[in-house]
Amino acid sequence: MKAHDGMYIDGAWRPAAGPGVIEVVNPADEQVIATVPAGTVEDVDAAVRAARAALPGWAATPPAERAARLAALRDVLVARQDEIAETVTAELGSPPKLSQTVHAGVPIAVTGSYAELAATYAFEERTGNSTVLHEPVGVVGAITPWNYPLHQIVAKTAPALAAGCTVVVKPAEDTPLVARLFAEAVHEAGIPAGVFNLVTGLGPVAGQALAEHPGVDLVSFTGSTAVGRRIGAIASGMVKKVALELGGKSANVILPGADLARAVNVGVANVMSNSGQTCSAWTRMLVHHDQYDEAVELAAAAAAKYGDRIGPLVSATQRDRVRGYIAKGVAEGARLAAGGPDSPHGRGYYVSPTVFADVTPGMTIAQEEIFGPVLSVLRYTDEDDALRIANGTVYGLAGAVWAADETEAVAFARRMETGQVDINGGRFNPLAPFGGYKQSGVGRELGAHGLAEYLQTKSFQF
Repeated sequence: MKAHDGMYIDGAWRPAAGPGVIEVVNPADEQVIATVPAGTVEDVDAAVRAARAALPGWAATPPAERAARLAALRDVLVARQDEIAETVTAELGSPPKLSQTVHAGVPIAVTGSYAELAATYAFEERTGNSTVLHEPVGVVGAITPWNYPLHQIVAKTAPALAAGCTVVVKPAEDTPLVARLFAEAVHEAGIPAGVFNLVTGLGPVAGQALAEHPGVDLVSFTGSTAVGRRIGAIASGMVKKVALELGGKSANVILPGADLARAVNVGVANVMSNSGQTCSAWTRMLVHHDQYDEAVELAAAAAAKYGDRIGPLVSATQRDRVRGYIAKGVAEGARLAAGGPDSPHGRGYYVSPTVFADVTPGMTIAQEEIFGPVLSVLRYTDEDDALRIANGTVYGLAGAVWAADETEAVAFARRMETGQVDINGGRFNPLAPFGGYKQSGVGRELGAHGLAEYLQTKSFQF
């Protein structure tokens, strides 16, 4: 076990204000692999003060120079990609291939995209007799989740730095080790002291202190809708801006005539990726009643192949939460077509890949975010019924539509109340805006829309 000391504040690792520590557990074998400091209100205050002191200089730095620092950061992340992947596998339990390609690879692509955007974005424009300036909003408090620990830090930090903001990150307590690696990368890339700061700690202590701090101008949070509501309430009381990326219960709608086998297999893969710990996962598969039985068989067969291919859930708490939802699904009358609450391994926080059939729209497993490898298959009668079911939750983060005719799929997608829809298996695009409708959040991440979240507008009239 390795004991990590200090917080990254004002360009250096500094001793934590208090003696508390957080144990980091490998979810695959339940062993403690490291400890990190449990940050206090005093640690958060020191980090925010450093960010405020660095703000004028970084905001005044020409965009081309900010772009160069982000490009240097991308290069450091490339050089340390293997170390990043190994760290995520150790603290999250992600399979090595997924850690390498997604957990390490996607943040590299996103950082590179903001290096390019910082150099080309129109921070100043003319309209009529006015000059419109897009200026940094100020100090950003970023509170990030454990499911994609580096990606979520980068998705907030890279656009904030491109905009000219300074940042204080409070990473999830389950996965703080890769956040420390990122701080080292920031330092190695030559980003000035105070521009990026890192405080590890518990949400109710360090996270709340960051959200409440009067020196923070914008709070960017990714996590549960319940916590997002609390952060929104804190921010509204202080009249500060928020960006909230929250829960999801996304629908994968397979229209008649679509390639059923492909749609089901891709849909199952989407749900099982990252052990189901993805807010945008298509956890509700909607199939026309004429093809329903075939779809359930295909889904169950596909899920069975993931028994030895997915990692554990992040913690015992998360494992027990998912098992509770599986038990509730059975109790409410859904049928287990694959998997169930039992673990496929004797040790570690594993849950079997699970497929539920005979799920109705009002069931708990069709309405609430489970955040595990659990798929619900629902039947519909016609397109209007499919749309009603797809839109029939409080969430609206992502989704998918499959159809033989792309025009038909697009027409259906336009009617979906959700922030992002994949058509016939469309590929991930790091430049496309990501965010939700309804209780899935406020604001957008990635691309130019993600950069705009960290800007405020001023106009000069001539």
